[in-house]
Amino acid sequence: MTETNKNPENRYINDLRRLRFGQDQALKVRSALTPLGLSALFLGFIAVVIGSGLIPVGEETLIIVIAAVIGGYMALNIGANDVANNMGPAVGGKVLTVMAAVAIAAVCETAGALLAGGDVVKTVSKGIIAPSDEISVADFRLLMISALLAAALWINLATILNAPVSTTHSIVGGVLGAGIAAAGVGLVNWPTMAKIAASWVISPVFGAAVAAALLLFIKQKVLNVDDRLTAAGRWVPMLIGLMAAAFAAYMAMKGLKKIWRPSVIEIVLFSGASFLAAYILARPYIARKIRTLENQKKQIYGLFNLPLIIGVALLSFAHGANDVANAVGPLAAIASTIGEDAGIASKVTIPLWVMVIGAFGIALGLGLFGPKLIAVVGEKITRLNSPRAYCVALSSAVTVLIATTLGLPVSSTHIAVGAVFGVGFLREFAENPNKRQLRPGHKLNATAEDAFNSRHVRGRRRLVRRRFVLSIAAAWVITVPASAALAALLYGVLQLL
Repeated sequence: MTETNKNPENRYINDLRRLRFGQDQALKVRSALTPLGLSALFLGFIAVVIGSGLIPVGEETLIIVIAAVIGGYMALNIGANDVANNMGPAVGGKVLTVMAAVAIAAVCETAGALLAGGDVVKTVSKGIIAPSDEISVADFRLLMISALLAAALWINLATILNAPVSTTHSIVGGVLGAGIAAAGVGLVNWPTMAKIAASWVISPVFGAAVAAALLLFIKQKVLNVDDRLTAAGRWVPMLIGLMAAAFAAYMAMKGLKKIWRPSVIEIVLFSGASFLAAYILARPYIARKIRTLENQKKQIYGLFNLPLIIGVALLSFAHGANDVANAVGPLAAIASTIGEDAGIASKVTIPLWVMVIGAFGIALGLGLFGPKLIAVVGEKITRLNSPRAYCVALSSAVTVLIATTLGLPVSSTHIAVGAVFGVGFLREFAENPNKRQLRPGHKLNATAEDAFNSRHVRGRRRLVRRRFVLSIAAAWVITVPASAALAALLYGVLQLL
């Protein structure tokens, strides 16, 4: 018997350690199983409500129940993965905690989906493929179910691997792959696909350009002047007004269209009035804040906290309006084929219950699975503070709002990541581009003088983590073919059942 085992006190300590280890493992298992259990309850609730007839869906209840459950599963995955790109800037800028970001995003995502998500749903459900007499209603339903399930499975895998992928790419790839498997390449609406593909290229570039331009403006007008406090008092209220005007214009064009259809002049007047009101309210608020600050950059950063919070709220609203289509677009298309004399119509009427599934599924997925990816996205690519995060958020919001106005299902992942890269690369070019950096020597030198001179090299500071460029680009490239192949496979399997 060893000395340790002979000593009762040592045995007692070891027993406590084993007990504590077992408790820690049990807590980890419980923390992992609880979100899964709540997700299962959500999907089960969808199945029970629709299957019980509380929601009139027509005679073919089973197919609608299956599609609704898969749509809810897709919405959960969108909340878990894609919303991280929206709230990451505020968390990375140390303005919001993860839980506060989750709460704000859940409310705004739900509001955006329910108030302004309808038009984009029509694009995803009916714009990617152009059904003809070659495909039956039954095959069309299997096509949409396959696309939805393939996209959801792919996003779920990416979330497990902590990879922020595009949910828009996933669902578009799924519809594309299943459509080709169902009736060949002729089924695909290639002009619409070309517009969508172009938006994938344009949106990150545009997001990066807008974010970089905003940050450059803030640097030149506020942060890099002698009297920062006076400059902040002049410009920060205007930036808050700009955000209010953008949000007002979007609500006038899209969010309130069911009760108000304004003309172009009315939209301009409404947006201008919102800018003026926000500017008038922001000026005394910023003035009070400035009286307690010193003329230092870090002191000025705090003035952007409120605009940043407004920005991420606006971005979440726009994301809910745009990305609810990814969750329930195919479900809406299936629902449109149910009923007497129903077929594959050219236009889709969006039932309220379909929108509710998408909205609440995204919010629930965000709350259960989103915090981890929010924390990762906020700090992964480049270091953020309040002004930089504000530029990322506002740039992303403006880009998504423009896309939603046009009815294009753009990738908020591409926009947000592009904006972060734009901010990071602007910092590299603008902040001390010729700073001498100490680098350890790694080679022999001919003379002592050469060795002394090689201790310092002149070059740009790398403020963007390059190692993420390839990984993010690879995720973007592989998502469409992977989801398309998986959807085609699922369609073939369902055809055999």
